[in-house]
Amino acid sequence: MLLNPKTETFDHLDERSAKIMKKTIEYFESRGKERLKHDYHERIWYSDFLDFLKENRVFSTLLTPSELADDNPDARWDTFRNCDFNEILGFYNLSHWYTWQVSILGLGPIWMSRNEAIRKKTADHLKDGGIFAFGLSEKEHGADLYSSDMSLTPLGDGKYIADGGKYYIGNANEASFVSTFGVNSETEEYVFFVADPKREGYDLVRNVVDWEGYVAEYGLSGYPVSEDEILAQGREAWDMALNTINVGKFNLGWASIGICTHAFFEGLNHAANRNLYGNYVTDFPHIRQLFVDAYTRLAAMKLFAQRATDYMRAASPDDRRYLLYDPMVKMKVPTQGEEVINHIWDVIAAKGFEKDVYFEMAATDIRALPKLEGTVHVNMALVIKFMANYFFNPGEFPDIPKMTEPVDDTFLFNQGPTKGLGKIRFHDYHIAYDKVDLPNVNIFKEQIKVLSDFLTYATPSGEQAKNMDFLLTLGELFTLVAYGQLLLEKYDMEDLGEDLLEQIFDFMIRDFSKHALALKLKPDTTEGQMEYCMKMIAKPVYDHDRFLRVWETHVYTLRDAYEMTS
Repeated sequence: MLLNPKTETFDHLDERSAKIMKKTIEYFESRGKERLKHDYHERIWYSDFLDFLKENRVFSTLLTPSELADDNPDARWDTFRNCDFNEILGFYNLSHWYTWQVSILGLGPIWMSRNEAIRKKTADHLKDGGIFAFGLSEKEHGADLYSSDMSLTPLGDGKYIADGGKYYIGNANEASFVSTFGVNSETEEYVFFVADPKREGYDLVRNVVDWEGYVAEYGLSGYPVSEDEILAQGREAWDMALNTINVGKFNLGWASIGICTHAFFEGLNHAANRNLYGNYVTDFPHIRQLFVDAYTRLAAMKLFAQRATDYMRAASPDDRRYLLYDPMVKMKVPTQGEEVINHIWDVIAAKGFEKDVYFEMAATDIRALPKLEGTVHVNMALVIKFMANYFFNPGEFPDIPKMTEPVDDTFLFNQGPTKGLGKIRFHDYHIAYDKVDLPNVNIFKEQIKVLSDFLTYATPSGEQAKNMDFLLTLGELFTLVAYGQLLLEKYDMEDLGEDLLEQIFDFMIRDFSKHALALKLKPDTTEGQMEYCMKMIAKPVYDHDRFLRVWETHVYTLRDAYEMTS
């Protein structure tokens, strides 16, 4: 279930892809934890990592669509294998993952563009070990695209001048291209163009974070842009921005899974080998509960993200269900990751602050992921748009199998218009839930039924629908339903065992009850709505023997299974 870099064979991948994953692990393990922590604390730019990527043509192989890879038969944009790479980088160091993440964002508008000359140059830059950047957000406006101050002024004869600043732009210090979003000053149309940090007029102002990575503030002043460097204009540029984020934000969940997995191994090793008051720490009942909760939440994170990957890869103009599951991998999985880290920290306590342990990094970095590529609130607001159709207007779709084929995910760069989200339909969630008859799953199904009745008979008013505080909590309940649905689909496809599934739904019931209580306590919840909220609160079935089996079989067996090379 969990990635163990020292035993993982990657036999689910083709030979070249598996070699990339193993070489990446070897890179980190050969550097060792002491070097990892030293560079982290001293904020040393990871030029050796970029050299490794170039030497092994890693980004070129993983991030170049096959149609543009003339001499590399293994090059393709394959989300299935990219998730493995995501997880490995998150496992070792979020800063190294970040250069991968923002390269993906920077490449998005280029691969979506019809500018074949820039696409070909980009493929060449990837061969040469180039990294990329996504110039979207601005200091005064954040990611508010409507208010962009970056202007592109036409001069005639296919020439332009760009002026303005961008803020919080990873890789913008050394990117081959920075895909930059702005507004045509004459037509007021949106525009995407590429900027070159090495060219005159590009001002690298500063690194805005105190970190190994470089998150830049940069400015363009009289920066010359030719027609050949424009990626898109008008509505196409707008859609390009949002569709790129759809591709990139999916990675954040996988980074969270990697961070939590490394922290879990380290925390369990510490607790299992520490004797207090004549007992090992892992002998105490409350410690076992914390580890079982941490493990089951982590297992659920990975299972959900794996199943969501299938929907990303199977997406088409007629099947846009990924637009629900994608923001959940960005939002729900990383917030669950914070819970996992909190549980482990409650076990290891002051150990988590020590400078020579991995956990010190994990405790800091895990907080970043829910706050990148649109906050939790922004993604929850997106998810809520799908709630009515999800519950009350299901459609019919063919079953989506495990999507493991080594092929390009071309639709991700041809997603089309970003409008019409309220019209997207989903398959009936009852199908997955009705296949499973287990005590905790059944309790969860009862909670879902009450939520459906709440939406039907105590429907939020127009005023409540405008209250984002109210909707965000209601959205937490909705996301748990979709989360459980994909977990059950994964359970139906894999031999996971009833014990693990029931223990996962143990915390799912508790989380559902917590959010139901929070909704009840909102200032504008009506008396009728409060009654439904109280009916949603339930207690999971506790089975001591099942708990011990999960502890022994899934959790405690991992003690001393992995320790990073010193």
